[in-house]
Amino acid sequence: MLARVANNLFWMGRYIERSEHVARYLCVNYFSSLDAPNDHSQSRQFVLKSMLFMVGDPHDSDEILYDKDVLYDIGLNPEKSYSIINCVKLARENANSARDIISTELYEAINKFYHYVLNYSVEDYVKKGLYDFTTNIMEFTAILKAKVRTTLLFDEVYSIIKLGLKLDRATQVIRIINAKYHDILVISNQKEASIGSSLEWSTLLKCVESYDMMNRFQKKIPNSVNTLDFLILNENCPRSVINSLNGVAEHIQVLSSEKKPPKDSTIFLVNKIYTEYKYKYIEEIEVDFQTFIEKILNDLVSISKKMEKEYFNY
Repeated sequence: MLARVANNLFWMGRYIERSEHVARYLCVNYFSSLDAPNDHSQSRQFVLKSMLFMVGDPHDSDEILYDKDVLYDIGLNPEKSYSIINCVKLARENANSARDIISTELYEAINKFYHYVLNYSVEDYVKKGLYDFTTNIMEFTAILKAKVRTTLLFDEVYSIIKLGLKLDRATQVIRIINAKYHDILVISNQKEASIGSSLEWSTLLKCVESYDMMNRFQKKIPNSVNTLDFLILNENCPRSVINSLNGVAEHIQVLSSEKKPPKDSTIFLVNKIYTEYKYKYIEEIEVDFQTFIEKILNDLVSISKKMEKEYFNY
């Protein structure tokens, strides 16, 4: 396989996963705030700033934000690199470049996804279509991932796509955790921590589709310890960071034929990072959570760069 094609497959997977998480964060965060039990969590400015913080465009100034502007920027603004429409466009562009080695069913599903987003009315979206648009984005991405799993051979092509999906899932989950943690710190400063923090932890779990399974597993009200432990360190949670790292370690093995990989190889780095987090415990992470967030994001970036240099460099 050409390195260029492998790169296209990898980034196709990443953009599919990214569009799903951004859409879910928009939907869950926006609508959960409407029934929030305190004034601060209901504040439009608080919610809109949280959304922008998650996508990497924080607004901490006193500038007044408007729903329609923020929703447009994150959803359908082609000028914003983090927007859902740009993620979908890039997923389709990468699929086009690897058209001859993916299944017809997968390509047609991506093409349908692309045209749905491209033709969605901006006016309807910013006024009344947020729920419809984001729900359909989540359903389309679920279909795409099912097509990957059920129509491709379990070979290098499949593993490269899954590497993109898993690596971006870990990244987006960490970004969502960081955004909600930031929200909780803001609420704490407003002396509403007892009510607000419980709501934000529950919202966080819903943002990554883990609320029900968390309740089944822990049987406790979500708090900082049990929520972070579940989403970061629980290998049985399909959305957890450690589960995603396990998937990266599993699929990178398919691309390497070395029984004992050298220390400067991608597979060595992946397994080293995976093992480090596998044996962490939540109390250790909570001591300095912000440093942990920065470190794990840097580790995920280093895996991506190493992978691109070794396998996708053309």
